[in-house]
Amino acid sequence: MLKATTAGLAIAGLLLTVVAAQQPASQPIATDIGTLDQKAAERVARKPPYSPYADRDFPTRPFFGDTHLHTSFSMDAGAFGARLGPKEAYRFARGEQLTSSTGQPVKLSRPLDFLVVADHSDNMGFFPDLFAGKPEVLANPTGRRWYDMIQSGKGGEAALEIIGAFSQGTFPQALMYNPGTRAYRGAWQETIAAAEQFNEPGRFTAFIGYEWTSTTGGNNLHRNVIFRDNGDKASQVEPFTTQPPMGSDNPRELWKWMAAYEQKTGGSVLAIPHNGNLSNGRMFPLVESFTGKPVDREYAEQRAKWERLYEVTQTKGDGETQPFLSPNDEFANFERWDKGNLDGSAAKQKEMLEFEYARAALKNGLKLEQELGTNPYKFGLIGSTDSHTGLATAEEDNFFGKTAPQEPSPHRLTATFVDNPKTGVKVMDWEVSSSGYAAVWARENTRTSLWDAMQRKETYATTGTRMAVRFFGGWEFEAKDAYNRLPAQVGYTKGVPMGGDLAAAPKGKAPTFLAAALKDPIGANLDRYQVVKGWLDKQGKLHEKVYDVAWSGGRKPDPKTGKVPSVGSTVDLAEATWTNTIGAPELIAVWKDPDFDSEQPAFYYGRVIEIPTPRWTAYDVKRFGVKPLPGTQMTITERAYTSPIWYTPKR
Repeated sequence: MLKATTAGLAIAGLLLTVVAAQQPASQPIATDIGTLDQKAAERVARKPPYSPYADRDFPTRPFFGDTHLHTSFSMDAGAFGARLGPKEAYRFARGEQLTSSTGQPVKLSRPLDFLVVADHSDNMGFFPDLFAGKPEVLANPTGRRWYDMIQSGKGGEAALEIIGAFSQGTFPQALMYNPGTRAYRGAWQETIAAAEQFNEPGRFTAFIGYEWTSTTGGNNLHRNVIFRDNGDKASQVEPFTTQPPMGSDNPRELWKWMAAYEQKTGGSVLAIPHNGNLSNGRMFPLVESFTGKPVDREYAEQRAKWERLYEVTQTKGDGETQPFLSPNDEFANFERWDKGNLDGSAAKQKEMLEFEYARAALKNGLKLEQELGTNPYKFGLIGSTDSHTGLATAEEDNFFGKTAPQEPSPHRLTATFVDNPKTGVKVMDWEVSSSGYAAVWARENTRTSLWDAMQRKETYATTGTRMAVRFFGGWEFEAKDAYNRLPAQVGYTKGVPMGGDLAAAPKGKAPTFLAAALKDPIGANLDRYQVVKGWLDKQGKLHEKVYDVAWSGGRKPDPKTGKVPSVGSTVDLAEATWTNTIGAPELIAVWKDPDFDSEQPAFYYGRVIEIPTPRWTAYDVKRFGVKPLPGTQMTITERAYTSPIWYTPKR
């Protein structure tokens, strides 16, 4: 059944009271969502208390944050002109007004709930010393040249040269800030101190973290490493880098470092890959680029253990899917950045795409699990910014760019970001996306609670909107459950949330899903809620299908294609505005898979689409009175992607 219900239902049931959720929880939460099978129906039902809010022991609100923000401590960010450090980044995310690196006042519309300052581990702290003209840096001829370029206003050129040198392995060894050196240790300790200073359990979470930046040959295999722990444990180690002999560009070695950290400290850490679209076919391999051999069981087990999430959307483009991979998905052509690898040194080939995008990886994971016994690509989904400005901005009307030169100005609409004449790879500034945020269903705003939710994959990605999204799977959901004023209570009672597992289908049963979404309070109405399914058939072939399960208005699906017509658009480009006279504030429905085969492994995830709104480029045209380049995208359909729910047949 498809319907748009009142916002009051969602406020009461979907969120289950934000006010109560802001208070620290008194009981520990389980660290694993669990698996639902036919034995769940045999559990003895307890008589519920009169108060529907008594004895709740599940997440009652999503917390929004950014797990991927760079400051002046990152070599490339500093070279591009970032002058804000970790402390300023946390202050901004908490809601303070700051002055940006280009001298502009800036503030978020609403504070974030959490932030990870994830500066690059390689050469952490190098740029502040370069900018300050430290004698030991200027003593090197290349260091002196970069310093002179920055001082003469050519910081952007210096940044690209620095990044290119690092990517291609030509960065001067004498300038490397490596673990074990005094300068490196100082930068890491300052990073930890900033997180400790601004972490305020119950109000704002400042995670300790860093980015491991494997970019061999310009191919992106980056991972953000996030600690569950406080500074007492995180300070016992220094970040893992990519340069030998102390580091490695192979993710297998990163996983070994993570295991060693946990063994040494008793702490916990996870890694989040991002931007497979810039890996040129290396992010989700069937054949490892480092060995040339097929992915083996050890790889699958280690990746599944340490990489529980994937950053599916950010400033360098959206990574859910794309038209070549999903030709029947009318929403697949969204914020694409797939022209080449990270530095544009190698152009994109179509055969690379399958190993770069999340949906294709989720499908290949089903096949690898049958072959190896473990699914290396059984990940949940989040978004984050990857901004290199110290500013976690992802709203279209408040976008401060990816790097300092891309902060608001009359010039950024026509400027070039990446241009490699040897390969023809060219990316304009207008193609940078104002995206995204990580949404985490946790019981309280603390490091442990948020990290545990990430570990169990009860997360979803947004492209910058703060809509609230629920997705539950089970065997017993009924149409009337969508009318319940406490749908989350029903969802956790009858099924598993996003990130969970369904196993061993009861005879004659097909999985049912409770899907619910509530608009961003200050954002756009919702167009539709879709369920994306991927499955492996008995012949070993992979399939995917997108189902519309709830939508706004009185639209009816096309009888031939089953697709719901467009919601339309209210965007006024001249004024850079829109009206919420179309769409719905809330969508909720129970959906049953009509094509289920109990012998076929499958995954399901939710995708929620907003009505069209002005893109950041439209706001720039309005505010600066400039003319955009031909082909500039001026509108956007913001969206959210939930972590999948997997179905595994009996073995």
